[in-house]
Amino acid sequence: MNKSKLHIERIFCIGRNYVEHAKELGHEIPKAPVVFIKPSVCAVAPGTKIRYPGNGKDLQHEVELVVQIRKEGIVKHESEALSFISAFTIGLDLTLRDVQDELKKKGLPWEKSKCFEQSAPLGELVTFDHTINLHDIAFDCKVNNIIKQAGNSKDMLFPIEKLLLEISKIWILRPGDLIYTGTPHGVGTLNIGDIVEISSSHTGSFSWTIAE
Repeated sequence: MNKSKLHIERIFCIGRNYVEHAKELGHEIPKAPVVFIKPSVCAVAPGTKIRYPGNGKDLQHEVELVVQIRKEGIVKHESEALSFISAFTIGLDLTLRDVQDELKKKGLPWEKSKCFEQSAPLGELVTFDHTINLHDIAFDCKVNNIIKQAGNSKDMLFPIEKLLLEISKIWILRPGDLIYTGTPHGVGTLNIGDIVEISSSHTGSFSWTIAE
């Protein structure tokens, strides 16, 4: 397993990219990728204690496959998308669900629920080569050693190529950009003292502790 250097420009996140997750939250199945951005400073290395955010009461885990961009440019065709990827790993899109629900009711942006400090725990990056099938990456999330989420990238509503194509319609991709590709069903609440662990046979396991 070759490790890749970590340099983060932007963190693009995809919402509702697994049908069962969209259903569990009562959302319509999107016809196009739902995209939002977290600041790069939201990334958290494995083993770091995550401070429970002070602006909400329902912190939830969302485990995701993450890819890193290696070159600047625009993806014009899905056939060239994988050539833009330098590395991959798994990560968490931490979400304050109570805050998000309230913001959505008011038609307000999601930043307070999605972009708080330490909201993007990130595993160690693994160098991508074309012997790796990014369309069949199994991964899971455990809380206190109990499996809460188990998913596979083959179940994405919009595959990675489509995501890069859609993002490129709006932004020029840059080296170090990360794309969190969406979470499978099974999201749930995290409490102070919990240990959240994410793992995949392709990347290894990474964990964080929720602290006051």
